[in-house]
Amino acid sequence: MNDPMGTTAKLKLAIIGCGNWGSNLLRNLVALENAQLKWACDANALKLADVRKKYPKVQCTSVFTDILEDPEVHGVVIATPPISHAAVAKQVLRAGKHVFVEKPIALSVDDARQVAALAEKQGLILMVGHLLRYHPGILKLKEIIDSGELGEIFYVYSQRLNLGTIRRFENALWNLGCHDLSIINYLLGELPARVAAMGKSFAQVDVEDTVFVYLDYDNKKMGHIHLSWLDPHKVRKMTVVGSKKMAVFDDMEPQNKITIYDKGFVVPEEDSLDVPIEVRQGKSYYPVIHHQEPLHLELQHFAECIRKGKQPRTDGWEGLQVVDILVAAQKSLENHGRLESPSYSKANKQSQSPKVRKKKDVSPFSAGSPCKVPEGT
Repeated sequence: MNDPMGTTAKLKLAIIGCGNWGSNLLRNLVALENAQLKWACDANALKLADVRKKYPKVQCTSVFTDILEDPEVHGVVIATPPISHAAVAKQVLRAGKHVFVEKPIALSVDDARQVAALAEKQGLILMVGHLLRYHPGILKLKEIIDSGELGEIFYVYSQRLNLGTIRRFENALWNLGCHDLSIINYLLGELPARVAAMGKSFAQVDVEDTVFVYLDYDNKKMGHIHLSWLDPHKVRKMTVVGSKKMAVFDDMEPQNKITIYDKGFVVPEEDSLDVPIEVRQGKSYYPVIHHQEPLHLELQHFAECIRKGKQPRTDGWEGLQVVDILVAAQKSLENHGRLESPSYSKANKQSQSPKVRKKKDVSPFSAGSPCKVPEGT
């Protein structure tokens, strides 16, 4: 495969945003074998001091134009608050750097489309942090679905629940829903035609901490997502029901994260209301999964995409698809569960693999006054 950077070049990365999730990204970035973390940026001096203490070889700054103006930096990881994702991503792309941006890529369809289009125009990698698309369990579940073992898929439902952390500036739909929407789109290989959402704000005013999302498809499939920060149980579970078998992915299970159930129903040959529909109860089993940390695999994939000029599994156009659904669900939430249709005006675009710039082609970013970004998340 083509190697745009060459086999001996050392891939250098930077991170903007060193908060709660940013600290997890930092830990995995410094552990990458195929890349070096050169810079860390955050507006919070205490967080930067903590980074210096833990990772003394990483350069730290509170002004992210220091990163944009460094010609050695090939890619930038963005873990700032969601409200700044699109703006920061566009500045990094204009500086000629590849981008990994945490979910969601943006808070509006227009902003998401602009970021995806800019990356394509610049010939740069744009990867969105849909973390669970890199989970070995989800990859295995997709393999099982595509093999036909479950039969025709009828419906999917997921639960992402816990007690806290209760966010102040984004509701449970936007904070948690990205994960399940990206997974369901991936597993089914299609997008919902209609979306409805209902939720309530119990812990504070106008920030829904509990949300139920319904997904409706043109081919009779359906999906359901339960999201909450206000639940006594920590649940990370997804159930797929097919015509032949059923599958459950439970990320809270330490070992057997997927269970396949040989259960279902048998339609009688005689079409008569007098003939009962039988229920089949078969055995269950646990598929073999090779466990690796999804976040490490995700960042490894980002580095590999830069080095080899590959299109990421979760590129900007997929990020746009998820935002499109989130926007429709938010509109439904504000209209008491009314069915809404995502626009998908550009979301179905199938981009060609970008022509990745070699290091010598990257133009330094010439900024005016220093730009201070919000503190990391």
